[in-house]
Amino acid sequence: MREIIATEKGPKAIGPYSQAVKAGGFIFTAGQVAFDPATGNLVEGEVAVQTARVLDNLKAIVEAAGSSLDRAVKATVYLKDMNDFAAMNEVYARYFPAKPPARSTVEAARLPRDVRVEIDLIVLA
Repeated sequence: MREIIATEKGPKAIGPYSQAVKAGGFIFTAGQVAFDPATGNLVEGEVAVQTARVLDNLKAIVEAAGSSLDRAVKATVYLKDMNDFAAMNEVYARYFPAKPPARSTVEAARLPRDVRVEIDLIVLA
């Protein structure tokens, strides 16, 4: 069984995908970028600003699914520029202060709307 997760507290999907899917005891989020769910607009700014917005969006989606960031088991971070790693990592660490999930971080040639960062999570339901 799978359950589609949708919340107004996270950005609306801009294509044929769900914000998240709960299945098999896990929550799989779609990759999130720095859209402000209240306005639908992209949050401009450096990678630190965008990372905070992305993680706030993920937090809202995971909580709508009945879980929390502290139950995350895997994160994938896509950066427009690997030189942004330290700034992204500083913000990321504030959201996962203890027992952070396993993580992969890669530089991507191009991200949606030319954002600086995109993150997806797998979280225990």
